[in-house]
Amino acid sequence: MNQPAENQPQVSLAQSSPTVGTFRERDGALEWSGRQETVRVEPWGPDGVRVRARLGGPVLDGLPGALLAEAPPASSTVKIEDGRGRLTVGALTVEVDAEGMIRFLDSSDDRELLAEERAHFWWPGSRLYTAVGNGHHRLEQRFAAYDDEKLYGLGQHQHGRFDQKGLVLDLVQRNAEVGIPVLTSSRGYTLLWNNPAIGRVELAHNGTRWVADSARQIDYWVTAGAPADAQRRYSAVTGRTPMLPQWAAGFWQCKLRYRTQEELLAVAREYKRRGLPLDVIVCDFFHWTHLGDWKFDPKEWPDPASMVRELDELGVKLVVSVWPSVSPLSENHQLMEQRGYFIGTQYGPMAHADWPDKEVASTVQVAFYDATNPEAREFVWSRVRDNYLAPYGITAFWLDACEPELKPGFPENLRYWAGPGLEVGNMYPAENARTFYEGLRASGSGDDEIITLNRSAWAGSQRYGAALWSGDIGTDFATLRRQIAAGLNTALSGIPWWNTDIGGFHGGDPDDPEYREVLVRWFQFGALSPLMRLHGFRDPGTPLGPGMTGGPNEVWSYGEEAGAVLEKYLRLRERLKPYVLQVMREAHEEGLPVMRPLFLEFPDDQAAWSVDDSYLFGRDLLVAPVLTAGATARTAYLPAGARWTDAWTGRTYEGGTAVTVDAPLDRIPLFLRDGARLPVAE
Repeated sequence: MNQPAENQPQVSLAQSSPTVGTFRERDGALEWSGRQETVRVEPWGPDGVRVRARLGGPVLDGLPGALLAEAPPASSTVKIEDGRGRLTVGALTVEVDAEGMIRFLDSSDDRELLAEERAHFWWPGSRLYTAVGNGHHRLEQRFAAYDDEKLYGLGQHQHGRFDQKGLVLDLVQRNAEVGIPVLTSSRGYTLLWNNPAIGRVELAHNGTRWVADSARQIDYWVTAGAPADAQRRYSAVTGRTPMLPQWAAGFWQCKLRYRTQEELLAVAREYKRRGLPLDVIVCDFFHWTHLGDWKFDPKEWPDPASMVRELDELGVKLVVSVWPSVSPLSENHQLMEQRGYFIGTQYGPMAHADWPDKEVASTVQVAFYDATNPEAREFVWSRVRDNYLAPYGITAFWLDACEPELKPGFPENLRYWAGPGLEVGNMYPAENARTFYEGLRASGSGDDEIITLNRSAWAGSQRYGAALWSGDIGTDFATLRRQIAAGLNTALSGIPWWNTDIGGFHGGDPDDPEYREVLVRWFQFGALSPLMRLHGFRDPGTPLGPGMTGGPNEVWSYGEEAGAVLEKYLRLRERLKPYVLQVMREAHEEGLPVMRPLFLEFPDDQAAWSVDDSYLFGRDLLVAPVLTAGATARTAYLPAGARWTDAWTGRTYEGGTAVTVDAPLDRIPLFLRDGARLPVAE
């Protein structure tokens, strides 16, 4: 129904031309229209709403985004009276005033959770559309700032901050910087900016502003409730992760890089000869004939079938690196170019990057397949299927450089099948993971065998079985410290499968006592991460090229003392596998993360909201990694509302206080919640 203008309240004359809009209820949604703008607020799952706003016409359906096509069912009510519209969906109420300003309220007491805010009393308002041509706008969405608010999520970043309040973050994909535009607030709401456009978010003390550099409409989703409930709601509308395969819950061995079939097999054999647990080994880049052929080079990998067969007999899964880039020397390049399967540009030739390839002395200009194009996804999967899955039974893939790593990026010049680079560029890594998820399902591998290891991600990547790792990072204690916040914010961004290169990536001398200490402490953290994977480009490394490799990176590579500690934590991970898989099932069925900030389980403990150096692994195990050189003790905060037991000594503590415990080199402090029994001590 439409509300007559004469029944609507007067608005502020501080504006030169105040807008009194028109309300209507349409298909259970609340719509406001005024000044050529349409705002649509509709129920989108229990306790959640989707807000879309567009200048110059009705809101558009079918634009790229992270939300599933169908929202979970939810009961709701719409009221239009006294010049205001109200839509209530469970715990969340949305109020829209006569001028189209939106407030989000707690349904139980009308407490304000979040509200739009004007940039200025005259112009612009809370939503700004600056035309950039062809129906696209530079979009700004402004909200009020709150002095007591803490904000978490936004993907994975290397700034080391857990609470994102006060930061400005680019919404763009880069190596080790993963933009996932979802925020969880200490005020009791979670917001997804449902827009893959390049842009930024500004979390200033005088306001919050989301910016899309070029898009067709504003689109975001909000839910109300405690953080754990918000994770359940968010994962329900963006998709939940498959169940983690059992083999992926164990130890992954990797380095840059095993150059031949025999070298890789020798490492797997040595793990088994030593009686050490090994579940996965990774075949890294340059194993191919040419980049974009997506197949083994027979000179270095003469009999992949026998390799996979022997690994199977050893109980080891093979993971193979697959890049989205295609060399002009590849057998697939000409056909893919003719069919339009590459990322294009608005001006000039196809998108390119310099990269080494076999049989050439210099770098070549590689192209990138367009993962937003369904036909391109099908073609790439057909090559992967025919060259890895069908002949050898390989079902696990490492999707490296999937931002994609263009140099330079210039997203404003890119053209994807799904739209211009500025409008859709952030969704590429999710669509790349989709290639493999849909391909594996169509090939009959089923949900129980689907996992890919990705260097980048976007909102919804988890529904395609995408695990994220923290990229090519440093190898010191300061970098290790930053990974705790990176992992926790990733967890609150809907990605439950996450890990780091244990020991970091760029360098690290296995013979250096100082680096050995870093590696040991990192390995302990890795054993209590969602995925446990040892990787890195160790010293001495060789130059970038098809023959490159790094120094040794196996658990026996770091000397007898360090090696004994590493073996201890390999066996700890093995003992904890049943618990790991139990927690992974919670991620699959409920959408709860594996690596949990303390406040997720203890939202009423205000101190827990500031803890950024420890976390819960599932519900029952608190992990306090040692993050400084030379430390032999560790102080950790134990949340109020539970009783905690030191998993190594058996001593118990009441929650709500910080405790200092011994942390010699062979011990990472671990605490069990309320009498939980886990096989930590041997």
